[in-house]
Formats: sequence, C-alpha cells, structure tokens
Amino acid sequence: MYFKFNILPALLLLCVLCFFSACKSKSKESDKAKAAGPVLVDVMIAAPQQVSNVIEANGTVVANEFTELHPEVSGRLTYLNIPEGNAVQQGVVLARINAADLTAQLAKSRVQLDLAEKTAERYNKLLSINGINQSDYDAAVNQVNSLKADMAYTQTLIDKTVIKAPFSGVLGLRQVSPGAYVTPATVLATIQQTSQVKIDFTLPEIYSNIVKRGLIVEIETDAANGDRARAMIVAIEPGANTDTRNLKVRALLHGAKPNPGGFVKVFIDEGKTRSSVKVPASSIIPDDKNNQLVIVKGGKANFVNVQTGIREADMVEILKGVNTGDSVVVSGVLFVRPKSVVKVRSVKTDAQLQADKSKDSTSN
Repeated sequence: MYFKFNILPALLLLCVLCFFSACKSKSKESDKAKAAGPVLVDVMIAAPQQVSNVIEANGTVVANEFTELHPEVSGRLTYLNIPEGNAVQQGVVLARINAADLTAQLAKSRVQLDLAEKTAERYNKLLSINGINQSDYDAAVNQVNSLKADMAYTQTLIDKTVIKAPFSGVLGLRQVSPGAYVTPATVLATIQQTSQVKIDFTLPEIYSNIVKRGLIVEIETDAANGDRARAMIVAIEPGANTDTRNLKVRALLHGAKPNPGGFVKVFIDEGKTRSSVKVPASSIIPDDKNNQLVIVKGGKANFVNVQTGIREADMVEILKGVNTGDSVVVSGVLFVRPKSVVKVRSVKTDAQLQADKSKDSTSN
C-alpha cells in the first residue's frame, strides 16, 4: 500500500520545539546570573599624588683609556718588562724585539753615507773649476740623499722593535714570555688608565631633550651597600641605534673607581616633580591598541581607555582617561564585564594596597 507523506508540517513542528527549548535555556541562565548577584570589587578613589620622574638606566664602567699592546714587527723578544698589575708611566720601555740585522744595516748605510758625502764634496770643488759635468755632481748628491732616506727608513724599523707604554696606566696580565717569537697579531698585555673612569649607558630617544652635556647624574656603584657617586655627561652619540631606538650616553665619574667592565645603575632626575593620578599596575587591562581601567559609575562597570606615564615599582601614572574622584577597580578586575553590575566591597588607600601586596608576597 502506498502512503503520501508531507514533510513541511514536521519541519515546522521541529522549529517550534527548538525555539521553546532555547528560550527555556536562556531563562535558566538569566535566573542563574540573577542568583549569582553583582561582582564584588575593591576600588580606590583617584587622587593626585606626587610623581618624581627619576629615570633609571643600566650602565657599564669603561676605563678612561684602554688598549692592547701589540708589536709592530715580527721577531724574537730580547727584553720584556711588564710588571703585571702595576702602574707605569707613559713612554716606559716594556719590550724589545731582536733588531741586530737592522742595526747592522744602519751601520753599513752610515759607512756608505760617509763615502758618498766625501765624494759629493770633492765633486763640488771640481765643479767650481769646471773639472766635471753638472750631471756627475748631481748624481753624487742624489746618492747622499738616497742613503739618508734608507737610514731614516731603517731607523724607523728599529724604533718599531721597541714597545713603549702609550699612556700612563695599569698593566694587565702578561701574555708572553721572554724569548718568544711574536708577530703584530700577538697580544703582549693590556694597559688601562683607571685614575678616572667613564660610564656608558643607553636611554630611549624620547629622553633626548633631557640628557645634555654637563648634566649631573647619580651612579650606584655598589648595589649591596647602596653607595652612589656623581658623574657628569660628557658626550652623547648623535644618532639613535636603528634596532633599539636608544641613545648612547657617556658620563665621567667622580669620587669613585669601580672596576672597568663592571655593571652600575644610572639615575637621572628629570627635575619635574608633578602631581598625577597613580593606580596599581595590576588594575590596568592591556589591549591590542590601548590600556584600559574599570571605573565604577552608578553601580556599573565602565571600561575606559587611559594613557600611561611613568611606571614605578607597583604603581603607574595615568596621564589621560581618569579624573580626580573616580572609583577605579583594583581587585576583581578579571571578573568584571562591561556595563555589568558591581558591588563595592571596600575602598582601598595607597598604603592599604602596599600592605596587601606585602602580605601576598609573604604568604607566597
């Protein structure tokens, strides 16, 4: 037997059942949300606070002068006087390379020069009475000048066999022994001038209008004891680094002598202490384009975009987006949704926030 079945009424019935099921589910979720109640949050009242703009940077100690001692010519060391770790004066002979062949060549040139000068003198007398041609006399004079040039060149090579201290400083560790064969690539030792040291550090280019030559900065030379000394900026790299967009700055340190190559902290006071709203760093919600804070108004959460300024240890300066007297959510931020109903549990002060953080760190 053949039955004719129409599918349209069945589809309509299925859609009606799904609609009522969805409405019932939403009703349950709404009832559940109402039962949960508003989100409990802690707030702080935005108020102006003193912001001391002290810029902190990492620095490296650099010797006032530093170089590696290399011989200029190859040869065997015949004399070596490098007192490791001791101070030496500029011009002191530190090493000599065997120059016996050059000395012999110089002596030979002296003998030849003596003969050439006598010949030139004799030709000069003959020329005065037309006894020789002018060309013969010119050749004799040229021989004298050529020998003098050869002697000057040989003397220069002999001078290169003597290694002297280029400036007054402290010698490093000796790298060779007497009698060793050395080349211009050989490092005999290092010498550093540590009577005065420099501090090299970098700053973001936004501070280019602050750092100037002659500006006094503070250097923390000993983090354990908190010892600080003063330094004066003497030079600024004219261009920013293309990778980091930082400026390289050099300061001359006074009153302290840390070891070259050491790490120090540099503190620069911008000198513009001002009053601004500060909020805990944990209350800021980072976004793709903006930073946001949650402000409680009329019992509801309002998300506002803010512009941040100086960042301290736990607090961040807010330049735009928050007004004095606003209630800023400082706890429960992750559970708040835009325009959702919130309930203020307590109003925190800056001191209470610091105390709460100390408790958290202690318990952890």
